[in-house]
Amino acid sequence: MADADTCVIYNPAAGRGRAGRRLESLRQTLGQHAEFRPTQAAGHAEQLALEAAQAGFAVVGAAGGDGTVHEVANGLLRADSPEVALAVYPVGSANDYAHSLGLNSTWWLAASLTPSFRAVDVGRVRSPGGRERFFVNGLGLGFNAAVTLEARRIRYLQGLALYGAALLRALCFHFASPTMTLTLDQETREVPTLALTVAIGRREGNFVVAPDAIVDDGLFDYLHAGALARWQLLRYVPGMITGRLPTDDPEIRSGRCRAVRISAREPVAAHVDGEFFCKPEDQVRSLEIDLLPGALRVQVPR
Repeated sequence: MADADTCVIYNPAAGRGRAGRRLESLRQTLGQHAEFRPTQAAGHAEQLALEAAQAGFAVVGAAGGDGTVHEVANGLLRADSPEVALAVYPVGSANDYAHSLGLNSTWWLAASLTPSFRAVDVGRVRSPGGRERFFVNGLGLGFNAAVTLEARRIRYLQGLALYGAALLRALCFHFASPTMTLTLDQETREVPTLALTVAIGRREGNFVVAPDAIVDDGLFDYLHAGALARWQLLRYVPGMITGRLPTDDPEIRSGRCRAVRISAREPVAAHVDGEFFCKPEDQVRSLEIDLLPGALRVQVPR
């Protein structure tokens, strides 16, 4: 059994290396109640979270961006210890999931004496061959994945500036609307697909693509973009920032569902919580996405 109550798994490079001050504040606030374990490489946070859950920690924290949260959540879900809670300490570049939980950048200062917990939904994506990942904020396919790819190539920017620049680069180099077969619950359509978001949280790359999403309502919020022109997508960027997306464009479709099936003639690219699930070179042409209602406990301010 662990001596400390909380294990904090932190990314030393979070926020493009600018998160040191908030990490030190977190150390001072949690004090002897927490043990801090740094990540050393991609995928390490997932293994550390699995080990922390098995060691008996009541709370396992993710101090970093959405990528760190994604890995820690996958480690906890793999551990199959539903009593262990996830704590999200947002010190990264986007912090989309923290936004959907209503957590500001120093929420732990107010919550240290009165913790509360919330059972939230989890998504699961699977591809042929048995590969499987969980996600807590959202899955993005097509153009959305291209934006994620370009964001990784841009240095010295954070937040909305980073993803705005990445969107412009993707607009130039990765703009296509291949035909895909989409099944949303029981409805199947064959449609051109520029982008698809399957959301639990409200934001994707700092853009508010699912303004009505609730993390514990037992439903995905989806946003599908069809054969848009470049100028149309640019026209909708202000609405993506504010969450006021068009309702009168037949190429923009949104709604709610519990399961999504995707089949394409060409290989697809998709990210989960900002981490790549598949790239075109992986030759993945179909995905199955399901919702696991209330599958994860998250620590939040009372």
